[in-house]
Amino acid sequence: NEFVAIMGASGSGKSTLMNIIGLLDRPTSGTYAIRGQEVGQLGKSEQADIRNREIGFVFQRFNLLPRTSAQAQVELPLFYAGITGTKARRRAVDALTRVGLGERIDHRPDQLSGGQQQRVAIARALVTQPSLLLADEPTGALDSKTTAEILDLFDELHAQGLTLVVVTHEHSVAERAGRVITVSDGAIVGDALAAQPTPAVTATNGFGSVLPTLSPARTAVAQ
Repeated sequence: NEFVAIMGASGSGKSTLMNIIGLLDRPTSGTYAIRGQEVGQLGKSEQADIRNREIGFVFQRFNLLPRTSAQAQVELPLFYAGITGTKARRRAVDALTRVGLGERIDHRPDQLSGGQQQRVAIARALVTQPSLLLADEPTGALDSKTTAEILDLFDELHAQGLTLVVVTHEHSVAERAGRVITVSDGAIVGDALAAQPTPAVTATNGFGSVLPTLSPARTAVAQ
């Protein structure tokens, strides 16, 4: 498993790359495989099945329902997956506990700080037990102290075997990853190990390397 940062200025194409990895967009060339299966050109329903099973999403805007408890927010993806009742409640509480909010499961967004709201969003992404977590500017709306807390949580999740891909324009965020991919003008122009990667881990999730070793200016996403 890896902790990868994708860096680039606004409009560089980094969000498009994330959308391709998240099976929200199709690559125009090259191949993209998950667990050895080529997925880039699958039909929409097949991609949706893989996306719902394998990938969790976290965004800069927390996208929480305003009058809904943290537990209910986290249960929502399970409802769409056909998981309800006691099993859904148990998994939601477990996910919230995993991100440090086990004592706030009944709180609404207006009763939580920005960092706590982002933790709810992360728990919502984790509740389906994905192999890959994609985070698009997850600390962009947070202060420096809360940013550090969220990055510490990402380190913990990585150490537990989760593969993370974080899109950011902040060097301080990218430094927490083990690998940094740089995007400019719609092309990948750099792919290198971070100067100070997170500690090596022994846990694995079977997802393997979510991104390839990419040559400069290569735009296709492959594995």
